[in-house]
Amino acid sequence: MDSIEFVNHYQDFISEIEKVVKPEYKKVIKTLRAKDPHDIVRPEAWFYNINDARGFVWSMFLIKSKEK
Repeated sequence: MDSIEFVNHYQDFISEIEKVVKPEYKKVIKTLRAKDPHDIVRPEAWFYNINDARGFVWSMFLIKSKEK
């Protein structure tokens, strides 16, 4: 999966996370939704597959959750 595909799927990944986390994490979800995915990955970035990209977004969520 290249960076363009990641950008196209980013909001879908956030929606998947939102469906399974407790309501108390909605602020973290809102923060991640506000991020421009173009600023998250460089144009030459790539992921092994869609699950790798999904895991990357989950990692971002976990890091932000610990910060809050």
